[in-house]
Amino acid sequence: MFMSMLACAAMLREPQPELRPPIPGYTLAWHDEFECLTIDATKWKPWALGPRRDALNVADAATLDGDGFLHINTRRVEENGATRYETGGLWTKDLYEPTFGYIEARIKLHTQIGHWAALWLNCSPMGDPVGDPATGGVELDVMEFHHRMRGGNTIQHNIHWDGYAEHHKSRGREVTVHHLADGFHTFGLVWTSAEYVFFIDGVETFRVTSRDGGPISHRPEYIILSLEVGDWAGEIRNAELPDGMVVDWVRVWQKATDESHAD
Repeated sequence: MFMSMLACAAMLREPQPELRPPIPGYTLAWHDEFECLTIDATKWKPWALGPRRDALNVADAATLDGDGFLHINTRRVEENGATRYETGGLWTKDLYEPTFGYIEARIKLHTQIGHWAALWLNCSPMGDPVGDPATGGVELDVMEFHHRMRGGNTIQHNIHWDGYAEHHKSRGREVTVHHLADGFHTFGLVWTSAEYVFFIDGVETFRVTSRDGGPISHRPEYIILSLEVGDWAGEIRNAELPDGMVVDWVRVWQKATDESHAD
């Protein structure tokens, strides 16, 4: 399912047009257009394999269709009289971890209840040290979505910091997007040393700055595309499966300054 960059490049159907920066002053630093037959192992790993919440994360939950799209699916498996749910995603951990930039993905969301989609950034271990998000890092949920959320037309932007235990803190916003699951939408995050700015389809939807007490991470963070199964999204037993999200591309743009870099 995964292949090297060289093998992936050999399978491109045709040269791709030059990508133009969505924000003045930014240049393309990293991207995947998913134009190959197999996921590029120099860019992605299967996300958090093994049990997670109410499902099992498996590598083949994320596949390419050969037409330029990544599919991440949740499925129901009946085996030996028992039912389990398999899902998963991709992440760039230990492969590509930028600090600052504009992260953007074009995604078509899933249609069924019981699981939720996300585009997010994180680091390991997030929240260490507590009280210093610049050093300890921040979970940045560029987009979270499930169909129980305000009639299925709502995106959540969330920020989590100081770990996931007793010191955990968060801020967020819900944004209504009509006909959200009917087609592709573009979700983006500008992350600088002083602020986060969230976008849906090129429109600013949420802004958090260091001036208003926002926890701004100054450390490298990896990118995650994921589906998760859990009660937050409704009863998965009522879902028609398989079902999932489709990703057209993921791109990272950075300013040509000393403040933007990637490990």
